[in-house]
Amino acid sequence: MNRLIKPTIITALILVGFSCNTTKSTSKNNHPTVVESPFDAKIDSLMSLMTLKEKIGQTVMYSGDLTVTGPVVSNNNQKYVKEGAVGAMLNVFSAKATRDLQKLAVEETRLGIPLLFGYDVIHGYKTIFPINLGLAASWDLEDIKKGSRIAAQEASAVGIHWTFAPMVDISRDPRWGRISESAGEDVYLASKIGKAYVQGFQGDDLSKHNTILACAKHFVGYGAAQAGRDYHTVNMGQDELWNVYFPPFKATVDAGVETFMTAFNELNGIPATGNKYIFRDVLRDEWDFKGFVVTDYFATNEMVVHGYAKDRKEATKLAIEAGVDQDMMSNANHLYLEELVNEGKVDVELINDACRRILLTKYKLGLFDDPYRYSDEQREKEVIYEPEFLEAARKSAAMASVLLKNDNKSLPLDKNQTIALIGPLAKDKENIIGNWAAEGDRNGKAISVHQGVQEYLGDSKIIFAKGCEIEGKDESGFSEAINAAKRADKVVMVLGEDYDMSGEAASRTNIKLPGSQTQLIKAIREAVPNKKIILVLMNGRPLDLSEEDILADAILETWFPGTSGGYGVADVLFGAYNPSAKLPVTFPRNVGQVPIYYNMKRAGRPMNPNNPKEDYTSNYLDSPNSPLYAFGHGLSYTTYQYSDITLSSKTIGFSDTLSVSATITNMGDYDGHEIVQLYIHDKVGSLTRPVKELKGFRKVFIKKGESKTVNFDLTVEDLKYYTADMSFNVEPGEFQIAIKGSSDFDFKHTFTLE
Repeated sequence: MNRLIKPTIITALILVGFSCNTTKSTSKNNHPTVVESPFDAKIDSLMSLMTLKEKIGQTVMYSGDLTVTGPVVSNNNQKYVKEGAVGAMLNVFSAKATRDLQKLAVEETRLGIPLLFGYDVIHGYKTIFPINLGLAASWDLEDIKKGSRIAAQEASAVGIHWTFAPMVDISRDPRWGRISESAGEDVYLASKIGKAYVQGFQGDDLSKHNTILACAKHFVGYGAAQAGRDYHTVNMGQDELWNVYFPPFKATVDAGVETFMTAFNELNGIPATGNKYIFRDVLRDEWDFKGFVVTDYFATNEMVVHGYAKDRKEATKLAIEAGVDQDMMSNANHLYLEELVNEGKVDVELINDACRRILLTKYKLGLFDDPYRYSDEQREKEVIYEPEFLEAARKSAAMASVLLKNDNKSLPLDKNQTIALIGPLAKDKENIIGNWAAEGDRNGKAISVHQGVQEYLGDSKIIFAKGCEIEGKDESGFSEAINAAKRADKVVMVLGEDYDMSGEAASRTNIKLPGSQTQLIKAIREAVPNKKIILVLMNGRPLDLSEEDILADAILETWFPGTSGGYGVADVLFGAYNPSAKLPVTFPRNVGQVPIYYNMKRAGRPMNPNNPKEDYTSNYLDSPNSPLYAFGHGLSYTTYQYSDITLSSKTIGFSDTLSVSATITNMGDYDGHEIVQLYIHDKVGSLTRPVKELKGFRKVFIKKGESKTVNFDLTVEDLKYYTADMSFNVEPGEFQIAIKGSSDFDFKHTFTLE
């Protein structure tokens, strides 16, 4: 390939051999940093030529601006690029835009160091998959990995090197808008999903031109923001931090994630961006993370607002000392780092370490060999919206759709019947791809549920009525909707949230269906009391569906299902795909139960299940303790019967493996997939343990009338947790165990670890 590289000092450095040295530095607080790679000799040679200002430049990220015609870069930022004062750019995409800007960095600077281009590719770039909470509902790690691999192929074709995903924050509060971007409430499931995303984005070889850097975010505790309010305070003890919020991040490190992002919140009084403990003591020293850390947008400056730094200069010092390598948009490193070093307030070795880590990723991506390898206009034309990508997104939409309720076999739909298709989201193509939808087309390319149903029924058997808007109290469209319902055999209502009612800065205290949508269901139920009403939901969070659960005969949770979502949802509605998804998060009966999650701890005065209203026990006066829909819940068009589990032994030692199995029989009339779940309960510990913990799952295809035995192997490693002395250990004693189709069950079997 013609690289169009102007001869610079860099071209000479490319010829340096691959001798593998170990580069060491010592931080101000005597935390050693060791980065080993086959690129060490090249990095050392390059850094020996760099000025302090150029090293600091690698720690700076600025943003392009978005206009009607696409991304543009301000004259100021172009000037900084030419000065070697920028190491990465945000919000610059398209093969041409990234090539043009890369050309400035490579051909018009002293050293010719290429830029990193980052963008929020969260659940797709152009081909948008279901929102992340929806993908988590599939419990299908291979499908999640495939979706992120497709996202990487599309994004890399437009010059993007780096995505700010996956978000692996444990999320247990449906009021928090960013629960939509999460894998839900469970540590085990979120850890497995985080690993799948990293593998999909980064592939098996970062030097390939269709891979992008993954970024584990937000470190740490962001999902525990008080009152479910975005950016809010987080306080938690060591038990919760180490046993709940750290593990998914550790899983991404083990999977080889290249970058981490700081959280906006403070953690126990210290803003995450200035927290040495989490970044130096845990991430680097204990977990041996070799990549680099970037702030979230403006997070360095926000330490002043938090009241942790007196001014931006002090915030800059706190961030670099904490172990933050690159500053996103705060302009802090650009303005203050050199001054802080010259004043003796910041050890220059901290900047050397940060610069080295950032350069290492650029070498791994092959940008020093060919800085334009990602900016290929021909590949951009060929890769975007490939038919196989759209088909994969359709399948993912079906796999993510959770059948919450299906009384009297209301679903699947019969292609010979007339359907009243009602609701503000029935023909919607804007909201269906959800929030954080990168460059997804909200109008032209997205497929509505109406279009999906048309594929099965044509136009003659669909009677459409909008009924109402997503928000607002206008009921003028009710009469048209009622007339449509009266003329049809069945009623399908497509309701939910606007896409920007979830996501960042989109917290809600009311998690019911917005506007007059519930009133619309009530009006139709009163008008056609004997007709089946199927509720299809699009939303970015668990909703309070206590009224809808009574009004509707069937409820299908489709989240925001993505570009091909209308087709995927229709596949489920008409039985072409037998629903298999399971909830990755609990649905409360009402917001007053929040936070509610399946693996809470047992109270000293637990509710008596035989007398739920018994005085002086842990219960509510006005609501059951139980959720409306439990974690792991999800129905199928068939039914699965679970046999009692079989244990290879009732007692195991520390070096033994416990084999646990159950036989699952498909008792119904449809072939289908069942997500079989393994749970344990450690009955006594030096720290109290959750009442249930997911420890394994299998997605199994079972034909109608067929039985399959599903086996799990448990070792001591699966039983370990961070104990009272914060060692990762296991304690002898009795454990309960079960294999079930959801978390809503009572344990019947035990084994003992001796």
